[in-house]
Amino acid sequence: MISREWTVNAALALALLAAAIAAEAAGQVFYITLATRIAILGLAATGLNLALGLGGLVSFGHAVFFGIGGYAAGILGSHAFSGDPMIFGLEGSNSMPLIWLVAALAAAVAGVVIGVISIRTSGVYFIMITLAFAQMLYYFAISWPAYGGEDGLSIFVRNAFPGMNTMKPLSFFLISFGALMAGIAILAVLRGSRFGSALDVVRQNEVRAAAVGINPFPVKLTAFVLSAMITAVAGALYADLNRFVSPSMMSWHMSGELIVLIILGGTGRLFGPMAGAALFVLIEHNLGELTERWQFFLGLILLVTVLFARGGVLGFLAGKVRHG
Repeated sequence: MISREWTVNAALALALLAAAIAAEAAGQVFYITLATRIAILGLAATGLNLALGLGGLVSFGHAVFFGIGGYAAGILGSHAFSGDPMIFGLEGSNSMPLIWLVAALAAAVAGVVIGVISIRTSGVYFIMITLAFAQMLYYFAISWPAYGGEDGLSIFVRNAFPGMNTMKPLSFFLISFGALMAGIAILAVLRGSRFGSALDVVRQNEVRAAAVGINPFPVKLTAFVLSAMITAVAGALYADLNRFVSPSMMSWHMSGELIVLIILGGTGRLFGPMAGAALFVLIEHNLGELTERWQFFLGLILLVTVLFARGGVLGFLAGKVRHG
């Protein structure tokens, strides 16, 4: 029997896809870009949702992985465009799959370093340590003149994907949408696996998990690193969308935005980040045209969600049970 949440999830995915196709048919490139932004932010929040929603790790520094992905796209793409070698004489590349791989591996290394230190703590201490690491790398990016420093780095030509013209808005949307669906599928597989069950037990009670033979530390660290890798791929796509990468991608504001997306959509739900991203982008676009203080109304909506609809948009539409 098809669950109510599965139906809502399918409807959300099809609505986003249909919106982009309809915008293409109407010649409204701007709305395709909005749909693409929803898909990319949804993917970034899906990465964080693995750590936060399934693992209970409230990371306030996930923007650092988002920024690592962005700089991977910017640095590799700019060297491929100019032909100048990178460090150790390595060549750049404008291949999106290769850039995503580099972004994911770089984020994995950073995730291990940050995770090994921060996961030994909990609560507000974990939040502050992840924030501290993010701010350290944020200021490093600002003081990195080789790649634009505070001014950021432009990507003159959007990076390439096999068989697709990435300069066409709909083509790039389909790439981003496919990456979002892949990210959600990975989250679904992990949640339904033995690892997902162990992570759920650790999130609920670490002492009981240890009592039944589950070591909480490697389980949480694995979730944190996988989360970082997914978020980094989203960062690479975001840089290609804007054809620009800057240290602001690593700022604490971005980390907070990703958490907001998850809360709005539904913490721990497969399509919660996508629903939250859609609501956030639509609020930003529609209220932003009316007032510069649209964040005030976003704050009110977030407050109402936390107080009266803790399951987020999906909790309201699909009920309390969390099934993908």
